[in-house]
Amino acid sequence: MTEFKYLRLKPHIVQKIWGGQKLKTMRPTEEGLENPIGETWEVSRLEEGPTETGLGSLHSLCSEKELPYLVKFIDTNDNLSIQVHPDNDYALKNENSSGKTECWIILDSAPGAGIYLGFKKGVTKEKFQKSVESGEDVNNLLNFYETKKGDFFMVPAGAIHAIGKGVTLVEIQQSSGITYRVWDWNRLDSAGNSRELHIKKAMDVCCFDEEFNTRETFKMQRDILSRSGTTLIASHEDFNVWISNGGWDSSKIETKGRCPSIVSLGSAVNLGELEIGSWDSCLFKTLPGMLESNKPILVVN
Repeated sequence: MTEFKYLRLKPHIVQKIWGGQKLKTMRPTEEGLENPIGETWEVSRLEEGPTETGLGSLHSLCSEKELPYLVKFIDTNDNLSIQVHPDNDYALKNENSSGKTECWIILDSAPGAGIYLGFKKGVTKEKFQKSVESGEDVNNLLNFYETKKGDFFMVPAGAIHAIGKGVTLVEIQQSSGITYRVWDWNRLDSAGNSRELHIKKAMDVCCFDEEFNTRETFKMQRDILSRSGTTLIASHEDFNVWISNGGWDSSKIETKGRCPSIVSLGSAVNLGELEIGSWDSCLFKTLPGMLESNKPILVVN
């Protein structure tokens, strides 16, 4: 792999009909993007959407071991499909891929907006499948959590979920593009066609255990962007997520052979020889010793 000390990153932009306008206004984007932007993949080595650098794409510059995670911004102007992701074992056997556990940090939320996450008590596999097959409003079987800026949610593989409209967030996930859509709000496109669903696989991987579908499993936290100092928000075998407000000591962080990244959450980040612009990202071989910013910084390793 190509040697580097750090790489400034140019995100992969995903235009979606359900996207909003905020990701266009957070920082300059390419000219001619007429459709709403649903996602920007800030740190990605996935072949279908690699982040670009001055030396080439991260797909060619970093191995899967060095970069087993993906960071993206998401902005919604409509509800996303109700979906689920497989764990490592199922994904390897059926998709030749890693599984997909992810987590969300809410950056903005319209009044009354929120996310759907986990089944309500009493929802069985049989009840859920019957609802899906009959075209009922499947969202009524899921927990809905109204969101506010600074909220955090862990979304483990097997957790049914959907991001509701009016939400802007940063997502940190395993480096996988595997998504099983189970319901899409009975929407049709201009030609009268519905989106492809993956009901069989979704039913295989959904977890209906009541103890799983709880706030404790989803590690829900509030107001994490206002905490002072450096806080470990989430820990997974493929990524650790830190929020830093103020002093930062990288000597306490074990990278485990992964390339760490720093993502600005609203202001420039001063690293001495390097400055990361507002909402920009940078990938490192090793974490820099000191960070300075007057707004929270996302650090992933």
